[in-house]
Amino acid sequence: MKIRGFEICSDYLNDNINLPIRKTKNSVGYDIEAATDTIIPSIWKIVFKNIKNFLSGKKNYEEIKPTLIPTGLKSYFCDDEVLILANKSSFPIKKGLVMANSIGIVESDYYNCNANEGHLQFMYYNISFFDVTIKKGESCGQAYFQKFLKADNDIATSTRTGGFGSTN
Repeated sequence: MKIRGFEICSDYLNDNINLPIRKTKNSVGYDIEAATDTIIPSIWKIVFKNIKNFLSGKKNYEEIKPTLIPTGLKSYFCDDEVLILANKSSFPIKKGLVMANSIGIVESDYYNCNANEGHLQFMYYNISFFDVTIKKGESCGQAYFQKFLKADNDIATSTRTGGFGSTN
């Protein structure tokens, strides 16, 4: 009987994806690797381009958006648990990468959802002055399982109808 773990999404079965591991016996998080090379552009390129457009009287401004790093993974776990996706502690200092959503919250019903099979992705902004490339196989974040509690008066009854970000 499976309780909690990681699996490779069907679209990535032939892409040499490694299942996450903890690096030491006391590690909390499972290190997650990028499934593809991903360039995370510097937000400053967009900021300076928008300033230039503003000073030139142009009205078109480029939106600053986070970059998703695909992992090729999905995760299963108990209904009273959550999978938390977190930044690597070294990324803000060494690479200027911060997670756009601070932490990623993954609910158990995201596993095998119709929209994207429950594909785990990390969402980053690059606050450094230079583009950052995360190579396939490079650790791009960490994940950890945690129990959660419900309030006495909890009345949630609806079910997931979509994938990433679908619970609003």
